[in-house]
Amino acid sequence: MNITCVVDAKALLGESTYWDPREQVLWWIDIYSKRIHRFDPATGENESFDAPEYLGCLAVRERGDLVLTMTSGFFFFDPAGGGFEPIVDPEAELPKTRFNDGKTDRQGRFWSGSMFEAPGEAPQKSASLYRLDPDLTCHRMVEGIGCSNGLAWSPDDRTMYYADSFTPFVWAWDFDAASGGIDNRRIFIDLSPMDAIADGATVDAEGCYWVTIPFKGKVLRYDPDGKLMRTIELPTDLPTCCEFGGADLDVLYVTSATLRRTPEQLKGQPLAGGLFAIEGLDAKGLPLVPFRG
Repeated sequence: MNITCVVDAKALLGESTYWDPREQVLWWIDIYSKRIHRFDPATGENESFDAPEYLGCLAVRERGDLVLTMTSGFFFFDPAGGGFEPIVDPEAELPKTRFNDGKTDRQGRFWSGSMFEAPGEAPQKSASLYRLDPDLTCHRMVEGIGCSNGLAWSPDDRTMYYADSFTPFVWAWDFDAASGGIDNRRIFIDLSPMDAIADGATVDAEGCYWVTIPFKGKVLRYDPDGKLMRTIELPTDLPTCCEFGGADLDVLYVTSATLRRTPEQLKGQPLAGGLFAIEGLDAKGLPLVPFRG
C-alpha cells in the first residue's frame, strides 16, 4: 500500500470526492474556502473554481456540467462559464443549517443532506436528508439529523448507508432502487467503542463500506455485515471523505481538513488539508452515475 499527497491544498475542509469516469478526473471541494476543485491525475493539475457560498457536495450531470449543494440549497454549475443556477432551497426557513455530504445513487438521483451549524449554540437535530430526482422534484427522506454524512449504496442497490456525525452511528436502510424509497432503519456500525464519528464514505465492488474517521486519522473498511476488516492510518488526523477513482477504480482518493486546528495540533502534519491517493489496496470501487436531471 502507498499513500501519496497528490494535491497539497491546505484545504480548510476538503470534501465530496466524485470520480468522473468519462473525463478520468476527480472533482472535490473545499467547503469553507468556497472552492470547487478538478484534479487530473494524468497531468497532476488541480483546477479550481470559486463559489458564492459554503459548499456541500457535488456530482457530474449527464450533460457534462455539475449539480451541487451550497448553503442555500441545490444548484447547477457550469464550470466553463462559471454560472450557478438555483434549483430549490428546501431549508430556506432554517437559517442555522447548511448542506453537507451527498452523491448520486445508481439510478441518477442526487442526494444531499444538511447539518446544523451555529457556532456557540448547543447542537440541534434540525437537519435532514434530501433526494433530488431527475425531474427536479425534491423529497425530504430523513429528518431529525445533526450532521449528514457517510452516504453510500450497496452494489446490489438494496441497502443505503447514511450517518449522522452528531452521533457515533452509521445506519442502514432497505433501499427501493425503482422508487428511491427507504425503509427499515437499523444500526450498521456503532463507533462509540472507539469514541469516533463517521464522515464521508463509499462502497467497493465487494460490497464493503469504506469510511473516513475524522480526528482519528483513519479510513476504516467494514464488510456488509458491519464487521471491521481493515484500518488505514493517514498522515493527517482529519480525513473527511473518500472515493475510488483511476482508470481501474483501484485508487482511493481521500480529502482532509485543517479547519479550527491550532498550530500545535497540526504539528507533525505538514500535509494536513491535502488530497491523498491510496494505491495497492487490492480493492476496486464502483463507477458513480451522473445526475440524470
